[in-house]
Amino acid sequence: MTAATIAGHSNKSEYSKKNGYRKSSKTPWGNPIVYFFSLVLVAICITPVLYIIFGGFRTNSQITNHPSGMPNPWVPDNYKTVVKSDIFWTELKNSTIVGIATMVGVVVLSIMVSFVIARYKFRYAPLMYALFSAGLMFPMTVGITPLYLLIRNLGLANSLWGLILPQIAFGLPQTIIILVPFLQSIPNELEEACLLDGCSRLGFFWRMVIPLSMPGVATTGILTFVGSWNAYMLPLFVLSDASKYTLPLGVQMFSSEHSVDTAQVLAFTSLAMIPALICFTIFQKKIVGGLTGAVKG
Repeated sequence: MTAATIAGHSNKSEYSKKNGYRKSSKTPWGNPIVYFFSLVLVAICITPVLYIIFGGFRTNSQITNHPSGMPNPWVPDNYKTVVKSDIFWTELKNSTIVGIATMVGVVVLSIMVSFVIARYKFRYAPLMYALFSAGLMFPMTVGITPLYLLIRNLGLANSLWGLILPQIAFGLPQTIIILVPFLQSIPNELEEACLLDGCSRLGFFWRMVIPLSMPGVATTGILTFVGSWNAYMLPLFVLSDASKYTLPLGVQMFSSEHSVDTAQVLAFTSLAMIPALICFTIFQKKIVGGLTGAVKG
C-alpha cells in the first residue's frame, strides 16, 4: 500500500469522525426491538382466533378442566355436526348474497360519484366531498331506530334487501374517501390526450379511469365485503325469520340455543369467520397497496 493510499484512508476516517458518520450497528435482520413488539401485537391479535378454532376440536369436559389447553385428543365431531347442518349452509348463502350485493353496489356507485367529484370542476365539488366525509362520523348505531322504521315502511323488513340497501348507503362515504385521491392523481394530460384522440368523457372513464383505479377499487371492495360479512346490528333489527339469518346473527342465535355445548358453539363460530379471514388474507397486499395509493394521491 502506497503512502498516498494510506493518507487517503486516514483523511476519509478523519472526515467521517468530524461529520458524525459511524458504521451501521444494525443487524442484517433489522432492529430486534421492532420485531419483538411486532410479535407481541401479532400474538394478541391471533390468540383469540386460534383459541376459537382449536376449541372446536375439544370436548366440553376438556374446556371445563383445561380452558387454555390444546385438544387432547382431537375431536372433529363438532365441526362435522355443524357442516352437516342445513342451518349453517342457509346462513352462509345469505351472508354471501348480502356481502357480494353490497360490495358491487358500493363499488359501482362510489366510483361514479368519485369520478364526478375528482375530475369535474364545479362549485359544489368540495362541498360534496365534505358531505361524504361527514358520513364517516355518523355510525349506524345512532340511526338504527329511524332506519328500521324506514325499512319497515318500505316493505323491506325481514328481507335481504333490507340489509343490502342500508349497507350500501353506509359504505359509500368510506369508499368515496379512498377513491377520490386515486382519480385525482390521474394526470390531466392523459385526459386531454384522450379527448384529442376523439374519446369522450364517458369513454375516458371506461377505458382509462377504471383500469388505473383498480387498486383502490379492489381495496374498497374487499373492505366492504368483510364489513358486510361481519355486520350484526342491522340484521338483528331487520330480520326475524330464521331462514333469512346471516352468519353473525346465526352465531348469536346458535350460542343462545346451545349455551351448554361450548365446544360446538366454538366450532360454529370458527366456521363462520373463516371465509372472511381467507378473503382478507388473500387480498391483504391489495388492501395495503390501495390504501398507500390513496394516501399518496
